[in-house]
Amino acid sequence: MEKPAATETPIHELIGRRWSSRAFSDQPVEAFKIRSVLEAARWAPSSRNEQPWAFVIATRDDPKNFDVLAGTLVESNRAWAQKAPVLIMTLAHTRLERDGSPNRLGLHDLGLATSNLVTQATSAGLSTHQMGAFDVEAARKLFLIPDDWEPVSVIAMGYPGEAEALPEAYRERELAPRRRKSLEEFVFTGAWGSPAPIVTSKGK
Repeated sequence: MEKPAATETPIHELIGRRWSSRAFSDQPVEAFKIRSVLEAARWAPSSRNEQPWAFVIATRDDPKNFDVLAGTLVESNRAWAQKAPVLIMTLAHTRLERDGSPNRLGLHDLGLATSNLVTQATSAGLSTHQMGAFDVEAARKLFLIPDDWEPVSVIAMGYPGEAEALPEAYRERELAPRRRKSLEEFVFTGAWGSPAPIVTSKGK
């Protein structure tokens, strides 16, 4: 199912095509495609080239780890996400490698890597859905995550499925139009809340 963004200004088609589907096919994702999305994350920019990201991946080919990772999700997410063939937990390093001081930009840089990952997945014909609602402390214990690494999200990834296969409550959300704030609501000039002229003007 495609739900391209209704943009006010043209953007790259991959960005416009990416959206957070909940309907996944049971078709396995080829290993080379999984490696490709992780390679895309690898080449994201980061402050001081720290590359403060890590990923814990589980596929249906590895049911033991898949069930453990799926089990950390809240019930409302697990209801549909466990049908995806791939789950990826994202983590940010909260300390700088070079001196152990706090890395204020670790979460920012993980976000850049994750953006690369989901955009590459879109280019490969895959759907992704990022979830923040999972048991972080359980994930720490189950996957032996060091204290200076912060579990941030879990991504469900796979080939698109049919919305009709979802429970009714999720089906409605799957088919609902996509919505975004206008540029005027978050792009400012001069003072907070003052929309920037570049986005209020419709000229070239």
